[in-house]
Amino acid sequence: MPAVWSPDTLLHEPGGEVWVGVSTPGTEVPERVEVIRDALAAAGHELVKAVRHDVAADAPAARTPVTSTPVHDPRLLTHLRDVHAEWIAAGFAEDPGQDRVVPYFFPTTGMLGPLPVHRAAAVHARAGQFCYDTMTLVGPGTYPAARAAVDCALTAVDLVRHGTQAAYALCRPPGHHVTREAYGGSCYLNNAALAAQRFCDHGAGKVAVIDLDAHHGNGTAAIFYERGDVFYGSVHVDPAAGWFPHVVGFADETGSGEGAGTTRNEPLPPGSADAVWCEAVTRLVDSIATFAAEAVVVSLGVDAAADDPESPLLVSADGYRTAGRMLGQLGLPSVVVQEGGYHLPSLGGLVCAYLDGHASGGET
Repeated sequence: MPAVWSPDTLLHEPGGEVWVGVSTPGTEVPERVEVIRDALAAAGHELVKAVRHDVAADAPAARTPVTSTPVHDPRLLTHLRDVHAEWIAAGFAEDPGQDRVVPYFFPTTGMLGPLPVHRAAAVHARAGQFCYDTMTLVGPGTYPAARAAVDCALTAVDLVRHGTQAAYALCRPPGHHVTREAYGGSCYLNNAALAAQRFCDHGAGKVAVIDLDAHHGNGTAAIFYERGDVFYGSVHVDPAAGWFPHVVGFADETGSGEGAGTTRNEPLPPGSADAVWCEAVTRLVDSIATFAAEAVVVSLGVDAAADDPESPLLVSADGYRTAGRMLGQLGLPSVVVQEGGYHLPSLGGLVCAYLDGHASGGET
């Protein structure tokens, strides 16, 4: 399977996280790209350099045929592009000594009620208008890396559009937590949503996004929640057990309006291992067939693995291989987009296990 990557995805150095008010090292590090890339090369996957694309990040080109709106609000992209330079110009690197953009003020609906929202003049206040947590810091290389991740995803779609059955995109930073207007969860641009939209823009009547990350992809779900042409299905640790994104990702979220019935969540209890997880994947695969999707985007987070520090799920490499085989057996044009996965010693092997399964499923 061709594997698309870009060296620019290494440019994002988040400098840690701020979690419950405490600075921590963080796990979404550039080395993730290197260990996955090296494992792919060793396993014989062809490495393909990403091609630059014009998308909503730069111009209003990625518009949906249903809503005529971009996947991302252009104001979000302008903010991500400019905010770090504005932060440095405002002197925050010297006082109080923070050289990364960290929001502290969040204009929620609870604060505002019926009041209209105006653009904050202060950059430290504006950060919280576009970011919904304190974990997702912005540095000087964040936007270039996020744009490169988008290029990886869209290049993979192009490979599939031109005849490759399946392609993998080594996206970093990940993206499935980004909504149309806000970023968070260590994500900045929604690579999977942009990939699905590119399939739609080039003639696919129905596209399915299947999210295997340990955490619910609230951003992807929100972007397509009211659309009937994109199915979103996710298997993840139950947010009711206290896990991110906490307030969404429940089984009763099934879409609305034209998208009624096109969302399916499979929340699992902490400690779930291969048997329970693969049963949930089977239900999602069955939903794809019922939906009659013409293409599939897989949000491949491997943080559901037993050794991963970011979730309490216990999926093995065999579990990922089985999931890949099930999705490959659909025989649909497929793009696999990297999401989470943070245990560096096992990360590359887990990704290869899924891709091997997907490729073998496509051969049957």
